[in-house]
Amino acid sequence: MSSPTTSLKLTQKPTDPITLTDVAAAKAAELIAAEGLDEVLALRVSVKPGGCSGFNYDMFFDSDFAADDITREFAGVKVVVDPASAELLNGSTLDFTDGLQGAGFHITNPNASRTCGCGNSFS
Repeated sequence: MSSPTTSLKLTQKPTDPITLTDVAAAKAAELIAAEGLDEVLALRVSVKPGGCSGFNYDMFFDSDFAADDITREFAGVKVVVDPASAELLNGSTLDFTDGLQGAGFHITNPNASRTCGCGNSFS
């Protein structure tokens, strides 16, 4: 007598390509508001070839979205990542610091095997 076979299909929640800290989301919202435009702006985070370690991070406000863009929202800030960049950013965190050593956004990328001193380049 054969026993019925049960197959379980595991579903995994898709990982966000990048997560914004509360501080980064607040700063991005402040900068978007300062733009004073009526159109919907999102923070686009992407990865481009180049830099001393192989890839550079790129961030800018964008109102042009592609159908295959990955879109997430953090504290009211829309974040957009293209699929190719999402693979390289998967699980990354964007933070903003404002201190004596300078102010700015910083990406912590668990996929980076090597980073450059400037913090904008990785491999």
